[in-house]
Amino acid sequence: MTHPQRQAAAERLARSAPPGALRVVMDPDPAGKPSVLRTALCAWDAIEDGATHQLVVQDDMILSDTFFERARMAIAEMPDAALALFALWDSRNGAAVRFGAMAGARWVGAVNEYFPCVAIILPREVASGFAAFGRRHLDSWPDDILMNRYLRAHGIPSYVSVPSLAEHEDHGSISGNAFRGPRRSVCFLPQDVPGREGARLTGLRVLPFFKQGVAQCAVRTVPAGARAPHAPQGPDAGRWLHLDCEQYLEGSGVRIGRQQPAIVRMAEATTPEAARGAWLTAFTMGFVHQKDGLRCDPATGGPGDAPGSDAVPDPAVLAEALATVGPGGISYAQAEERIAQQRDELARITRAGLDAGRDAAERTRPPRRAHPTPTDAHPADAHPADAHPADAHRADAHRVAIVGGAGTSLGEHLVRGLRDAGHHVTTLTRRPTGHPPHALLDLTPLALPPTASPNPTLTLELTVPATKFTIHLGDLYGPGCPHDSRIGRLVWDALRSYPLTLDAPAETLRPLHTRDLVTALSLLLRTPPLEPVIGLADAPITATELAEAIRTAVRPVPLAPPEEAAHATPETAAWPPSPPGWKPVTELRYGLHTHAQWLAYEGIHLVLEV
Repeated sequence: MTHPQRQAAAERLARSAPPGALRVVMDPDPAGKPSVLRTALCAWDAIEDGATHQLVVQDDMILSDTFFERARMAIAEMPDAALALFALWDSRNGAAVRFGAMAGARWVGAVNEYFPCVAIILPREVASGFAAFGRRHLDSWPDDILMNRYLRAHGIPSYVSVPSLAEHEDHGSISGNAFRGPRRSVCFLPQDVPGREGARLTGLRVLPFFKQGVAQCAVRTVPAGARAPHAPQGPDAGRWLHLDCEQYLEGSGVRIGRQQPAIVRMAEATTPEAARGAWLTAFTMGFVHQKDGLRCDPATGGPGDAPGSDAVPDPAVLAEALATVGPGGISYAQAEERIAQQRDELARITRAGLDAGRDAAERTRPPRRAHPTPTDAHPADAHPADAHPADAHRADAHRVAIVGGAGTSLGEHLVRGLRDAGHHVTTLTRRPTGHPPHALLDLTPLALPPTASPNPTLTLELTVPATKFTIHLGDLYGPGCPHDSRIGRLVWDALRSYPLTLDAPAETLRPLHTRDLVTALSLLLRTPPLEPVIGLADAPITATELAEAIRTAVRPVPLAPPEEAAHATPETAAWPPSPPGWKPVTELRYGLHTHAQWLAYEGIHLVLEV
């Protein structure tokens, strides 16, 4: 699939394939608004009579020497599956590929993200079904996000290759993705040897990845009724929580703090931030791999099973997969030449972090799970090994009952965050009777539509000392937050490449990231404030300033001109004081990035019909 501006590149790619294997499909409206989806739908519709599968490749890809041999073998092994032949070096699917390389797998189950569409194979029926679905959503979402939505809703098995069978060759982005920086494969080996296509790894629950300069971690919740240590694939596989690596490790009993290993402190070619981010991501990878015993088996493809006789890691694949951790994490802000200068040092740091994480998992025993108070509570977190922090029996840990958060994405993030901070958390469907817990937190206002409560307040009741105070929240944003709040609406539009329209450009907002809300609540549980009313928010900004931050963090979409001149709208009342010793630490640009990720990968499943 191509555009007239890149027709020559597409024709070269077609000539490099076996005769008749590839043919060029052109954008049907090259002068119109740039749209990968528009051309992709033509490609999916172009399947030939008698074909069982359709392969679609974008024009700026480089194919491995064994591309078609491996592709045909994979189709024979998984005829009903969607197969992605590429994953980005800073993506969640890329993180899954790295675990696959560590386990000797050839394919990994796709995870909560967009489904990579730059080189993809679909069964004929799936291709035609997606084409019909995509036509109903033109000018809405990118093709890879819609593809993930379609595959997940229909329970279609979806896998990503280990290593990638194609590499991205940047020729500039017609669709407006150049602002993302270099976009390379997590692991590309041109001469990868075909075979063992049945060796699969699925059911991953924890995905450490380095992106936007931050060591991040996605953790899957177990759906209601599931008891297995790893949840099944498919549309009912539970939600994903968006954490950072330090929070995940803290909840698993490992405190990194400010310690800097010698290999990070002595980094010369790269920056201290990049060195620490790569090391921390790799440390988490090693910890998860050792703790969960991730192995693949051709018969089951699930972690925790005994490995198959041929499921042995390929040293070359593993080395390349680890070498892209650091470059992927800094690619958003650095040129390819500068990234290449740091690659070798970042690879050594990644290896050291991986080994340190494995050692830490050997030393860390699984924490004892606290017995919940007998109520009508039900679990609102992931697997017990991840859900309860090792320091939950600290002297300053408290029992807190949360009302109104069960079953909501935001509630799950808050519950997880408080547990990882060391608190005993029980979720309730109604206020408790009898002996009260140490603390009762009512999250019911957060479940109301943002239009009904644009700046909600929470109540926190403590029994010792007996007190009740009100918490004023600013404009809440981040993982778990809705798409129709004052901040969410603009992020949602930017994700779909819509211009940002401001009803009142000079309107004042007070952003509050969900991670900062967690740290504030944890502090209030341990040190109750003297004031009966508390305010939580970052410094006030105008709607115009917020829009500019979104254009930087999410996508550089146009800013629609206001219909009339903007007038300042000063706050009518003083904002309540913050808790002593607390201040928000989430940088706005990064916080907006995490909000956009959650909306695109999780929030879309809650609002977009298939």
